[in-house]
Amino acid sequence: MSLASREALASARESLDALADNTSVDAAKLADELAAVTALLDREVSLRRVLTDPAQAGEAKADLAKRLLSGQVGGECADLVAGMVRLRWSRSRDLVDAIEELASSADLIAAERQGVLGDVEDELFRFGRIVASDSALRSALTDKVADRAAKAALVHQLLDGRANPVTARLVDRLVTVPRGRSLEAGLNALSKLAAERRDRTVAVVTSAVPLDDRQKQRLGDALAKLYGRRVHLNMDVDPEVIGGIQVRIGDEVINGTIADRLAEAERRMAG
Repeated sequence: MSLASREALASARESLDALADNTSVDAAKLADELAAVTALLDREVSLRRVLTDPAQAGEAKADLAKRLLSGQVGGECADLVAGMVRLRWSRSRDLVDAIEELASSADLIAAERQGVLGDVEDELFRFGRIVASDSALRSALTDKVADRAAKAALVHQLLDGRANPVTARLVDRLVTVPRGRSLEAGLNALSKLAAERRDRTVAVVTSAVPLDDRQKQRLGDALAKLYGRRVHLNMDVDPEVIGGIQVRIGDEVINGTIADRLAEAERRMAG
């Protein structure tokens, strides 16, 4: 997103957080309604262009949004979307992406209220690892010609009774309406949103063998000191690293594996 859209998204996030402070607001219902608005604007290209036209007055666009959504969604959702179309968006697509993010965030707020946000974050990570390791499953979930209902049924077969309902809803929307994203990118984005709600950075830690609680605590403390904030560890085991650990935070990779050191030695010898 360009600067204008990033600023608009930041403002929309603040509006959602302010709305979420009111515990009488049904966050799960709000998530479903925002997802429905996302689907509407995804289909109706001309409508989203009108709602993001910088030549039109913000209040006029907000009134149009409220008229269109009246009776279709609750008042909180309509007000939130109306507030968003008052803002300046660099591209009409950015508005839709932002509404979709707020839908996911609203579901995460519901998880936070239930005290299960950490569980949802961990389940999203584990589901991503399962998909990454099973090419047949990934193909079934990302097949562009497959029926949406069939993919939704597969998601629920995999997650019902095994994961929190919030996790299942988030994955269901991602799989059935990917909106041009890869499954991996979508799961990573959801994990990042969950981590941000917990005000923590996510570190993917790969080790040859599982770390014990003491080792994870020491690593978490060291990373928190390094980055100046709490760091949530998503643990992954890969025997190919041979020994040591690899830590990935965003685009930054900290390598401390024997395999990495051997590869570096081989590079030096070849050079």
